[in-house]
Amino acid sequence: MVRFNQQSLLRVVGLSALVVALTASAPVLAQTSPFLTGATALQSNILAWLTPIAIILVMVLGAMAMANRMSWGWCIGAIIGIAIAFGASQIVTWIRGMFGV
Repeated sequence: MVRFNQQSLLRVVGLSALVVALTASAPVLAQTSPFLTGATALQSNILAWLTPIAIILVMVLGAMAMANRMSWGWCIGAIIGIAIAFGASQIVTWIRGMFGV
């Protein structure tokens, strides 16, 4: 039967704690950055506000086109603006893929 004195028991406990600390640190380092989390929250908040504004804009442009009171440049600009606003994340992903970032 093996007997442990207090000093050897402390060594075993200390070594066990070190092994646990070293193996548990990998998931801690795998967290996302706070900037990315904040940017994602800001993007979703902007899109939540922009959705009803874009719907109202399309309705107003349709009414103005029906009344023949607008330039078609405004309509094309609004369509391009809505496409950029709602497709921003895909555009950024596409550009980052082009440059290998």
